[in-house]
Amino acid sequence: MRVELDNLSKSWDGVVGADKITLDISDGDLVAFLGPSGCGKTTTLLMVAGIYKPSGGTISFDGRVVNEVAPKDRGIGMVFQSYALYPHMTVFGNISYPLRIQKLDKAVIKDRVQKVADMMGIGDLLDRKIAQLSGGQQQRVSLGRALVKEPQLLLFDEPLSNLDARLRLTMRGEIKRLQGDLGITSIYVTHDQVEAMTMADRIAVMSKGILQAYDVPEALYDRPKTLFVAGFVGNPPMNFLDIEVTRDNGEFRAKSESIDLILPQERAEKAAAVKGKVTMGLRPEDLNLAEGTSGHSGPTLSGVAETVEPLGREDLVGVGINGVEMRVLVDKTRGVRVGDNLDLQVDPSKIQLFDPVTENSLLWA
Repeated sequence: MRVELDNLSKSWDGVVGADKITLDISDGDLVAFLGPSGCGKTTTLLMVAGIYKPSGGTISFDGRVVNEVAPKDRGIGMVFQSYALYPHMTVFGNISYPLRIQKLDKAVIKDRVQKVADMMGIGDLLDRKIAQLSGGQQQRVSLGRALVKEPQLLLFDEPLSNLDARLRLTMRGEIKRLQGDLGITSIYVTHDQVEAMTMADRIAVMSKGILQAYDVPEALYDRPKTLFVAGFVGNPPMNFLDIEVTRDNGEFRAKSESIDLILPQERAEKAAAVKGKVTMGLRPEDLNLAEGTSGHSGPTLSGVAETVEPLGREDLVGVGINGVEMRVLVDKTRGVRVGDNLDLQVDPSKIQLFDPVTENSLLWA
């Protein structure tokens, strides 16, 4: 099913939940709605589901406007964060409930429930009560109940938030595999960028009810079009510095009280035309310790290690440079300690530049 949202809006007494959201979801794609709490992602999902009525704009399924179509007639399956299971029923009772509402033949119900339960790896748990299941098993029951209706559109509202980290990793893979195998168009609401980046074909990044960007994960990461997208997508977050871009003797330079860097012409020309300061962004992985690095060349910054956070095979080091902290990922074998003097090598081809007023990229807008 192809889903189109055209200037979709929702407000309550002047409070805007979603503001003119326009995007096109291709048949069979899994699209993530990504953003912090209160950004409008769940509001938009509930309008697609028919639970909220839009204040403006249209929702179309395969070219048909469904604004006035009841939720039960939209051909959707929904998976909730809270699982929303009936505790007094067995696993079979929960999964079969939508089919019993449709008054299908008992043999058909039994066959479809068993098929879905086997697909979810809970085929041997159909007689158990919900209280006898683990969190991961309950989430599989919730997903099975959505799938048993054979929906054309699957809606996920932060379905993995209540699971531990290891189980979230497992369920991410299972959901993505199932969605791909079944070819069901899906919308997945999450505040977790790792879920969005690893699962989605395309990601809609939202902030304060506004769609900031809608693109494939790689483009959002490498070519962020707004300051918000640059800061929200990527972990650890991008470093930001206010600089002025000047041109001296044919060279473009990024200058502030903390730094003085030579910029590549293709990255700096538009920024040099901006009067006053611009915002420069650098991801922690695009900075390297200058001593002993290989495969990178470029200008260096000198500072002192102020914090060291072990992340496993890497350390996240906060480097103080003339009163500004730059965070950099360092191989733990380098043995960086607080107080060490460090030279950071910058990969100039990865520098991002933003207009501080509009917050739009000066490179990709």
